[in-house]
Amino acid sequence: MDLMEFQAKELFAKHDVPVTTGIVATTADEAKAAAEQLGVVVVKAQVKAGGRGKAGGVKLAKTPDEAFEHATNILGMEIKGLTVHRVLIAPAVDIDQEYYFSFLLDRSNRSYLTIASVEGGVEIEEVAKTNPDAVRQVPIDAGTGVDEAKAREIVADAGFPADLTDQAVQTVQALWKVFVEEDATLVEVNPLARLSDGTLEALDGKVSLDENAEFRHDDHAAFEDKEAADPLEAKAKAKGLNYVKLDGAVGIIGNGAGLVMSTLDVVAYAGEKHSGVKPANFLDIGGGASAQVMADGLDVILGDEQVKSVFVNVFGGITSCDAVANGIKGALELLGDDATKPLVVRLDGNNVEEGRAILDELNHPLVTQVDTMDGAADKAAELANDARG
Repeated sequence: MDLMEFQAKELFAKHDVPVTTGIVATTADEAKAAAEQLGVVVVKAQVKAGGRGKAGGVKLAKTPDEAFEHATNILGMEIKGLTVHRVLIAPAVDIDQEYYFSFLLDRSNRSYLTIASVEGGVEIEEVAKTNPDAVRQVPIDAGTGVDEAKAREIVADAGFPADLTDQAVQTVQALWKVFVEEDATLVEVNPLARLSDGTLEALDGKVSLDENAEFRHDDHAAFEDKEAADPLEAKAKAKGLNYVKLDGAVGIIGNGAGLVMSTLDVVAYAGEKHSGVKPANFLDIGGGASAQVMADGLDVILGDEQVKSVFVNVFGGITSCDAVANGIKGALELLGDDATKPLVVRLDGNNVEEGRAILDELNHPLVTQVDTMDGAADKAAELANDARG
């Protein structure tokens, strides 16, 4: 789960990272009131996307009336497809120097990594292109983490000014606490700024939390942005399904993340000869394919107006193909008249003949069986294209 800036700053403050949290406003009047309290402020759009400044979502307000005007313009605007529902009113500061700092999960090396640069305030990717020596990467041992000695190594390698070393070391250790204690996969500060009075402060924050660790953090539920959540994804989450909405016409149901990912590729390839039809979603029903699980999956997918056909691609393993077929049969019975779009089913693996026989006997007008994955993908793409007219 990605956090908005104001949420990241709340976690920073919780773990003693030097930060000013500011005031969150959802109306222009609230923004004006916040500016009356704080003085000269920066009005910042709160969405889970970068490039807010370039999009006009970050504005300096020298008076409360300017804060009102900027908030009026920013609230409701779209940044990278995300609607702004709130703004952060942050006190304006006098910046002397901007730095970049982050901890992240290094999946390729199965470890943690620090990326730091004394050239912050801009996109770190651009710095890496124009001046790669200014971007330092320091591996972190998961067993030992970041103690004071490691923090000093990071600060020295990044090239922080000598007179900032002690502050930088404390900040690095505090950010590590955020990373570890909140079960984050990313903690990023850009800019980490040296102010004119010589103090170091996190002026922005980006945090991604590992949803697999939600059971350890009841308080993280408050960070969910229900206004921005896709309603189908929210519905699937409530049903315990692993679902991601995509922009396509062929709904996908599979058992196992690897199989579903392969199915997406095969459907995309097959769709090239059917007017560019694409997959509509990622949906992994996991090892269980009971009637209720299958019904829940179909209910979510069929609720997507963009979906014109559904490809059920299952390899029977622990859950045999006859159990899957009975799940499909039961799902169609549960959904009744709500099931209106064609289903292409490919079964393979354990008890495949029994599973296919069950669906043959069912003889449902919406169900087409295809023996091969490529053939089933082609049929699903064809049906979706025909339905689009």
